[in-house]
Amino acid sequence: MQDSPTPTSRKKFLLWTATVLSSVAAFKLIPSTKKKQTDTVKMLTEDGTLVEIDRDKIPGTKRKRITNPELQAWVKK
Repeated sequence: MQDSPTPTSRKKFLLWTATVLSSVAAFKLIPSTKKKQTDTVKMLTEDGTLVEIDRDKIPGTKRKRITNPELQAWVKK
């Protein structure tokens, strides 16, 4: 009688599956070398130049909109 080839193919299948799963897990453990894209905000300085500032560097989390009279008083200075 001849031996059936299924045990070797099962072993190969399990071996390949384990190899693929372990390589995927290894790639997830390696930190990515992508640069983090920082979120910036465009703001005007007192002399009127436009600058970009990281959101992390801006103090306070509460944002208050400026009113029109405050803006006009600021521009007149």
